[in-house]
Amino acid sequence: MLTSAPRGTNDFLPGEVEKWQYLEKVIREICSQYGYGEIRTPIFEHTELFHRGVGDTTDIVEKEMYTFEDRGERSLTLRPEGTASTVRAFIQHKVYAQPQPTKLFYIGPMFRYDRPQAGRYRQFHQFGIEVFGSNDPAVDAEVIVMALDFYDRLGLTDLEVHINSVGCPKCRLDHRKTLQEHLRPKMAELCSLCQSRFERNPMRVLDCKNPKCQELTVEAPTTTKCLCPECLEHFEAVKKYLDSIGIKYVVNERLVRGLDYYTNTAFEIVARDIGAQSSIGGGGRYNGLIEQCGGQPTPGIGWAMGLERILLTMEKQGCKFPEAPPFDVFVATIGDVAKDAAFQLLAKLRKAGLAAEKDYLGRSLKAQMKYADKFKAGFTVIIGEDELNRGVVMVRNMAGGSQEEVALDKVLEYLKEKR
Repeated sequence: MLTSAPRGTNDFLPGEVEKWQYLEKVIREICSQYGYGEIRTPIFEHTELFHRGVGDTTDIVEKEMYTFEDRGERSLTLRPEGTASTVRAFIQHKVYAQPQPTKLFYIGPMFRYDRPQAGRYRQFHQFGIEVFGSNDPAVDAEVIVMALDFYDRLGLTDLEVHINSVGCPKCRLDHRKTLQEHLRPKMAELCSLCQSRFERNPMRVLDCKNPKCQELTVEAPTTTKCLCPECLEHFEAVKKYLDSIGIKYVVNERLVRGLDYYTNTAFEIVARDIGAQSSIGGGGRYNGLIEQCGGQPTPGIGWAMGLERILLTMEKQGCKFPEAPPFDVFVATIGDVAKDAAFQLLAKLRKAGLAAEKDYLGRSLKAQMKYADKFKAGFTVIIGEDELNRGVVMVRNMAGGSQEEVALDKVLEYLKEKR
């Protein structure tokens, strides 16, 4: 239907869009304070980038991408997430040649063909950060702290941090073998998805939400039981940094990342009072991703969060949004002669930095005053032919109802003083 937006997309109208502007303001403030620069990448990329950067065996690549051919028969995809594009830009523009680490953030629309539900849409908006060039566990701790700081500034409470380590390719190979040995006798009882994961991505079986699969894997070997000395040391250091500033966390050994380029720290932040889809952000370290996308081996870590889910959580928790700034002046006119003077005054007011508006439909004075209420204007300037002949206007204080006659050439100074 031409009068309906496509399923899984939303319009954000005045009154609602101010909430988004507030989120974006807080995002830019915190990123500036933590040393992150903004990056803006194309909404579509070559499809191969996401096959490499997201993973062939993921649901995103297998089921959810919006992929099409352009007129040159090139396969392009609307970006389903922001990390792959950021990595591509890091490589293409040789940002690795600059002093490291590189700290970047992005805000923008992403696209996934998924079943729409509360806080989850086919076009959604994501805020993410990426840090390239450092393997220091202090960076892992910092990005977790930054996420919590962001939520705290928004007023969110009752959040839980889940952390885990998925190791490195060396110790993960040991885990893969022991996990497959454990799962093999139970294969027939696993869900069809987990059966398909057995060879391709067995670690993801630990992350399955099917109750039967969770029951069958209660005693399955976890990554933390198979960490090599270097990965164990890294994980202990991350926890030590978090402990040192009082960050509470839960070690969740079922929190995994199945692709080979993910390494060491994985984490999610959970809001316990918003239902089954309780994760409101997460990320982890991906020391193999930049090389996977065609760059030189470079450590990296990041996280992403959906803004729709954040807004939903804020609304459920009753978080306060700042009120819109007050509108300054409405200019009302009586008769046609006053219209030119009103137009000129309006331009002068706006040039001086005041928010100002007037009637454009030829309403009566009574209707104009009612229309002024829509803007919640602090003052209404009333201009009529009689007032113009005397070089004055009437200024009404809309809060108190008092009215005062002011010289037309002094009205700007008057309003700025009363503002």
